[in-house]
Amino acid sequence: MDLLLPGFGLLFWTLVAFGIVFFILKKFAWKPILDSLDQRERTIADSLATAEKVKAEMAMLKSENEALLAQAREERAHMLKEAKETKDRIINEAKEQAKTEANKIITEAGHAISNQKMAALTDVKNEIGNMVIEIAEKVIRKELANKSEQESYIRKLADELPISGKN
Repeated sequence: MDLLLPGFGLLFWTLVAFGIVFFILKKFAWKPILDSLDQRERTIADSLATAEKVKAEMAMLKSENEALLAQAREERAHMLKEAKETKDRIINEAKEQAKTEANKIITEAGHAISNQKMAALTDVKNEIGNMVIEIAEKVIRKELANKSEQESYIRKLADELPISGKN
């Protein structure tokens, strides 16, 4: 049993050595160790607080980005709608302008046709007038004494004219 129980002298010197080490540690090392532990605890707490702050800022930035994206999508939709409306308006204006131009061309063509028709009728009337004058001139030159001969001569000349359709 002697091996298991220490002697009184060993116990005494162990306690004295422990007291000296404890005194030296308390006098010179205990305060710097506690200060460094406190400083480390504050650094960890500050780091955690900073991390939470950064996390909150990131969440705020994320929500701001989502709001900006939603706003950009809305603006894009609005711009696309405006572009479509502008396209439709331009197409409708072009169609109306084309209709106006077509009606103008049709009206001008109708006037041109009417003018050409009137010119053709005038030419035909002038030609008929010239033929009548020519026939009258030939009749007067002949100076027929007999009325029946004069009428037969007029019929003969009328038959010779291209208008009679007997070419």
